Amino acid sequence: MRTSEAATAVTRQLQLAPASSAPRRGSEYALLSRQIKQAGLLERRPGYYAWKIAATAAALAAGWTVFVMVGNSWWQLAVAAFLAVVFTQIGFLGHDAGHRQIFGSRRASYVLGVVLGNLGIGLSYGWWVGKHNRHHAHPNQEDADPDIAVGALAFTAAQARGSRGGARLVFRYQAYLFFPLLLGEAVSLHVASVQALARRAAHHRSWERALLAAHGAGYLTAVFLVLSPVKAVVFILVQQGLFGLYLGCSFAPNHKGMPILDATGRSDFLRRQVLTSRNVRGGWLTDLALGGLNYQIEHHLFPSMPRPNLRRAQALIEAFCQQHGLPYCQASLAGSYAQALRHLNAVGRLTHPGTAT
Repeated sequence: MRTSEAATAVTRQLQLAPASSAPRRGSEYALLSRQIKQAGLLERRPGYYAWKIAATAAALAAGWTVFVMVGNSWWQLAVAAFLAVVFTQIGFLGHDAGHRQIFGSRRASYVLGVVLGNLGIGLSYGWWVGKHNRHHAHPNQEDADPDIAVGALAFTAAQARGSRGGARLVFRYQAYLFFPLLLGEAVSLHVASVQALARRAAHHRSWERALLAAHGAGYLTAVFLVLSPVKAVVFILVQQGLFGLYLGCSFAPNHKGMPILDATGRSDFLRRQVLTSRNVRGGWLTDLALGGLNYQIEHHLFPSMPRPNLRRAQALIEAFCQQHGLPYCQASLAGSYAQALRHLNAVGRLTHPGTAT
């Protein structure tokens, strides 16, 4: 694709805006919401989450048990890969707790969230919930969605053209660097969590700090007690690198490569969520691997809907979108990555001097 064509493709996305009367839009979502509630799809699923949490906790315990039994061996790299998967599954449960899919109570959700996030995987639950709520309110909207304001990548033409020095070079080749950069995602989240807790005067901040410190101390103590220094460092790099890669690969298909909404644009909730979200096709294995995030349209329209209900809601919501002329985007997992990388490549080309608009 020539640079002028790339610029045009990105500009089309930035200019995409729905046009319809506000009252009609509001009534559409209200109608859909009534259908969802009547189908019982917002009701809690305590049985599902009880066994899900128990199974994930058992996998975590099994992973660390095997870690101790294997001892000072390079076979620990296989354990590191296993624990990276378990950490990500714990992250998915923390995500569900943050949306109050598991408990209706804010307090119970918070307690579970800090146990899963701060203690379980070393990420600040309170910081993440605030960031993630801003994303849900303004998905893919310039100057509003924190998920497209990350410094390591450019998602909009303005970010690409405004880059300088090393950042410009990275943006230019960001489509090729995307997956390697995800290897550092977990470390980035750990650092952001510590920084947020150091400066944020938040409710229960002391508890979050204590649990985050407990995770860090326990993790490092176990690794350096069992492994030699070199093996310990390699274990951490592999485990945290794969953890970040898995997390990033789970979130990347959801919005990357979907329309970017203008910062000043005004669209209703229904269209804002549907236009910027993409589902990933697949069966039960995809549901398990992506933690239900493959039903991104359903999740964004009804964030508190329990994970096992998302699949049941899909047919209803897809039919509703078709009836009301709304695009309902679905792709395979590989296809979603391809769309995301094409978008990153198109934006990256805008860093070239003299790129046409």
